[in-house]
Amino acid sequence: MKNNPINFRALYDGFDAPTTDIDCGMMCAPLNKTGKPFCCDICRAVPVAYRYEWDYLEENSTIWHKWRGDECPQEPCDRMELLRQTPDHLYLLACKGPEYCQREFRATSCRQFPFFPYITSDFRFIGLAYDWDFTETCWVISNLKRVTPEYRRQFITTYDTIFSVWLEDLDSYAALSDEARDHYARLNRRFPILHRNGNTYLVSPRTEKMRKVPIDSLPQFGPFSQTFFNRL
Repeated sequence: MKNNPINFRALYDGFDAPTTDIDCGMMCAPLNKTGKPFCCDICRAVPVAYRYEWDYLEENSTIWHKWRGDECPQEPCDRMELLRQTPDHLYLLACKGPEYCQREFRATSCRQFPFFPYITSDFRFIGLAYDWDFTETCWVISNLKRVTPEYRRQFITTYDTIFSVWLEDLDSYAALSDEARDHYARLNRRFPILHRNGNTYLVSPRTEKMRKVPIDSLPQFGPFSQTFFNRL
């Protein structure tokens, strides 16, 4: 698109590594009543796109449309509330479904799932945290040791690029990271960060002190295990 500050084709090409060394969607899909991976089921997770990103996807792909709120009649949602929660620089999207996926045109939000860039209270992007709403449905969250180093590297490089262009996106993820700290503080639990330095840490939600841990020591959840987070 003309005047687009980011070349999304180049961004996508640089953020194309598989999240794990196996097809993680095959691990969670049997648990979803629709038979779809949770990350590909817009009745479970509504994807978003940057406004410039939407311009690129609309022009070059055939799988996406702007989310209307009527795509899941069996699972009605509060459309106005979801729109209210969506930052102004993003659009909510819907796709035709995983069976029609054009992988080269997956939105950035699809590529990052189940993670988001974790921003410290002093506005440093230090690594990957995961969306706690999917703790018991996303196989990846229970198998962080299977996240590939290349995926971690590409994730960090991608968001370094995005944050260098759109500070409002950094602000949005800073707010989400603050929400994460509040969430885990209420639970009195540390939460894991896949750090940009290649290590893994448990973070105190109150003090933000980090304790380095072996990635294979992290717990599993829901149908994947009966273990739970380390206590503070």
